[in-house]
Order: sequence, then C-alpha cells, then structure tokens
Amino acid sequence: MSVYEQMLATRSSKGAGYLVLVDPDRWDLDEVEVFIKKINDSGADGIMVGSSLILGEGAQRKMKRIQATATLPLILFPGNVNQLTPYVDAVFYLSVISGRNPQFLIGDQVQAAPVVRELGIEPMATAYMLIESGRVTTAEFVSGSMPIPRDKDEIAVAHALAADYLGFKFIYLEAGSGAQYSVTPQMVKAVTSYTDVPVIVGGGIHTPEVAKALVQAGASFVVTGNVLEDPENSHLMEAFAKAIHNS
Repeated sequence: MSVYEQMLATRSSKGAGYLVLVDPDRWDLDEVEVFIKKINDSGADGIMVGSSLILGEGAQRKMKRIQATATLPLILFPGNVNQLTPYVDAVFYLSVISGRNPQFLIGDQVQAAPVVRELGIEPMATAYMLIESGRVTTAEFVSGSMPIPRDKDEIAVAHALAADYLGFKFIYLEAGSGAQYSVTPQMVKAVTSYTDVPVIVGGGIHTPEVAKALVQAGASFVVTGNVLEDPENSHLMEAFAKAIHNS
C-alpha cells in the first residue's frame, strides 16, 4: 500500500490523521532517535521531516538514522530541492500556489522531478498555501510569498478550488513554523465545504483543543512541530493524537 493510500485509510478509519513534523536541524543524532521513538509510541499516524533552510552537516546520516528508527510512514516536507533524500517513504511534492513566485510554483518541481524518480520516492502532489499567522515566518521569508490574509476565507477557497481542478492530492494550509496564530477553523470549514481534496493544516497549533477544533471544521490531517521541541511538551503528542482521532 502506498503512503497516499495509507493516509486515506487513516482518514477513513479515524476521522482524521495526526502528523508530527521533525526539523532535523534542531536535533543531534542521538536526540533525534529518542524523539522518533516517542513519536512511534504516541498514537501519531506519520512522521514528517523537513526544514525551511538547508539541512546542516551530516544531514544524510541523520536522515538514515531517522528512517531506521521510524515505524510510521516517513514523509519528506522539503524546503528546497537540496533536501531530497532516499531515506524517506514519500515526499509532499509541494507547489506554493498561494504565491506567484515561479520558482516555487513550478521551477523547483521541474528540477526535483528526475531526482525523485531516480531515488524512488513516492511523490504526493500537494498544493501549499501560506496563511497569515501574525508574524513573518521562515517559509514566507524564504519563498518570497505574500500569505493569504487569515480572515479572507474566500481567497483561500478560490485557491483550493484551483488546486482541486488541477488534480492535487492534498491541500496544505500552513501558518508557518513558529506561527503566532494557527489557521482559523472558519477558513478550514470554508475550504472543505468546497472541495473533497484532503486538507492538511499546520503551524501555530499549540494545544490539543486547537487541533480538535480544526478537525471538527473539516481538516483531514493536523500537523504539530515546534510545540514538541521542548522536552517538557513531548507528553502532548498522545493528547494531540486522542484529540484529532474521531473528533
């Protein structure tokens, strides 16, 4: 079964799925192995790995260790073409459709395509939409993209419909790493009322209650990242999983 099929099966059986984002730059080799083991046992449905910046020295060695430790589907969430690696099961093949920078709409995708094929990674076409989050995020700065205003649901809906008509497999509403505010449930509800494409929501999700509200609004998958980098918050993973599943 492909990772895409596994994700659809998770949505069907649990109502929604929980993905944990790991930024390898923020962990040393031994620490990341411990963290991955915690994710394996948390009730999460998948592990995302990626960074908005170029991964640091020893990145491939770290990715190999992550893959060897993970028992959940391992999905690359790339910040750029240089982050492609054979040590994942699949890649969110992103196009930043909320922006108008051709490099991130199609340029990087053309460069990445032969590499993805050569590495044998499963590509999952994903329409990536940056949403205003209360501060300038790394993703916004690096991509040079103006985010969609967080109170302009109709703009998000129009982009989501375009993604649907273009055949994307996922729509990713992203407030960004370190976001002050998450995507609103109202925007999620508006988008999911116009398309059946599975919607992933990430960025600024700091509590299980916020995650639950996003699922109840229609999100198919919820992603947490920064909030779990504090060792004192690692216990929240299980609470997030319970809040997201069958909300």
